[in-house]
Amino acid sequence: MQKFLRRFLLILDQPRLSIFHTFKTKKDQLTGEALRQRSIISLLATEKNSATRTRTAMSQSIGKKNGIVWKNIYSGIFRDLDEILIPLGIVEEAGRLPLLRGPRVLQEKGIPFYELTIEGLLVALSIGEFNDKGQVLGEFLSKAEIKEKSFRDVIHVLAKISPKFLYLIFEIYVKAYCDGQLNNLLPFDVQNLKNFSVNYLEIQGELLNGFMSLSKRDKNNVMTFFS
Repeated sequence: MQKFLRRFLLILDQPRLSIFHTFKTKKDQLTGEALRQRSIISLLATEKNSATRTRTAMSQSIGKKNGIVWKNIYSGIFRDLDEILIPLGIVEEAGRLPLLRGPRVLQEKGIPFYELTIEGLLVALSIGEFNDKGQVLGEFLSKAEIKEKSFRDVIHVLAKISPKFLYLIFEIYVKAYCDGQLNNLLPFDVQNLKNFSVNYLEIQGELLNGFMSLSKRDKNNVMTFFS
């Protein structure tokens, strides 16, 4: 019993990505922490200028976008980075910018700016409101070690013919990680993907196989129904 309790407490102490967390009484409404982490990841996925990727710059950008005074969310962003996103390997420090003013210690050390890791790029692909997924997908595929070439090729094809379906698969996969069903986001391979989206993939496979066997008239009717 004591071993179980210690293990349970250890699990509770581990950082957990919260991008899909909702309120207990409002299951369709994301928590402030979830929205904040989504904003950080989305910003780092698109911003290339190092000056816009410091904690202060991110707070100002996210605050302006959401009509919030940036100083009111700075502590939350600081905590998300230092206690969750960096320990989980989703974000990492990319370098430091020199300071011309302020405390001497900061002038010598500079202030850190951040970037997404390969895991972070994968998480960005699961965020529904993040629109610039095509570029991030290309970056992820170029950096991730995906051993099955056929799997990589399928991802490229799905990105062209059915991007919404593809990114829904990423969402299911990352949500499984957030829910503790998956210990690590990488490696991203066929088996890991099937483990957490097998039912959805089977349904889509059944639809595709059935659609291919239809007459031209029935295909048009089905397409009209879905559109």
